[in-house]
Amino acid sequence: MKITTARDALFAQLQTVTRAASTRSAVQALSGVQLLASKDGIELRATDMEIGLRVPLEGEVVREGSIVLPARLAVDVIRALPGKEVSLELRPVEQDVEILGGSASFYIRTLRLEDFPPFPEVEGDVVEVPGDAFVQTVNKVARSASRDETRPVLTGILVSATADELRMVATDSYRLSVKETKLSEPLAGAFEANVPARALQELTRIVQHESADILSVSVRANQVVFSAGGVVLSSRLIDGQFPNYRQLLPDTYEHELRLEGGEVTEVVRRISLLAQKNAPLRLAFTEGELTVSARTPDVGEARETIPVPFAGDPLEIGFNPEFLRDGLEAVDGDVIIKLISPLRPGLLEAGDGSGFQYLLMPIRLNV
Repeated sequence: MKITTARDALFAQLQTVTRAASTRSAVQALSGVQLLASKDGIELRATDMEIGLRVPLEGEVVREGSIVLPARLAVDVIRALPGKEVSLELRPVEQDVEILGGSASFYIRTLRLEDFPPFPEVEGDVVEVPGDAFVQTVNKVARSASRDETRPVLTGILVSATADELRMVATDSYRLSVKETKLSEPLAGAFEANVPARALQELTRIVQHESADILSVSVRANQVVFSAGGVVLSSRLIDGQFPNYRQLLPDTYEHELRLEGGEVTEVVRRISLLAQKNAPLRLAFTEGELTVSARTPDVGEARETIPVPFAGDPLEIGFNPEFLRDGLEAVDGDVIIKLISPLRPGLLEAGDGSGFQYLLMPIRLNV
């Protein structure tokens, strides 16, 4: 195998693909990046067996073949090379790859090609989704996905696409995000899958970097393959039953308030500075007013009052400050706050009717 290519192009594509390389697998090849050179062109691949990335590389194929190089080392070497052009050539006898750039020469030992897994192809029923709508929907719900690997089903985002709607749901059992995005044109197909949040967050970077207008999606029994602008991301699907989120949303609420989102978000950000060491953020509603307060023993306390259209008996409820802030920051413009009681979940909704809902469990307050 031998190729020549632009150093900057190789470095940029290596930076993208190595995000999928494993950092803790016992299989050494999974910490590498595979370079395939064929008559169809050049492709770089990396995987940690949960997600996989395939990116194209422009260049000249002098001799076809395939190699696996240590991913991090390859990035560092290509970054450091002088000159604008670089060549990579496999030396089978020495079991290394010669990398030439400008006046510099590197010889890097290859990893076992036999241990590098095959990649799935985009095939079968493929659904094309608008790239912008997909990215915006992921960004609204991703923070609510759990990071607790002991409950793997909650580490994913439930993605549903049908007719003219794209819907995503994520929860870590303390909060729940739902985003329903209306599409300008109906989809030619449908799918539903629980995809690891990490894979979807990586996919949003790719769609934005590639400025991809269309995202192709192919769902199989236990895997999903996305294609955007020539880059292909594959991911395992998460086994298990995703919670029935519709049952978690209360049917009725005692109070419904429309507030200016930017103002209340800034208040929550400020007062949260004094909600340390797991201290809750307190929201006290009285006639026409909301007082946001926080107190941390041995640190200090803070409070701020703003006018709100609240009527009825006073209500004080506590929330995790970070979780409340995440929900407010996901809303553009006015926010609708719906409450039942201090011990029942509160709901944030986008006031513009854009289909975003954020259910948040309260924290029991000590008087």
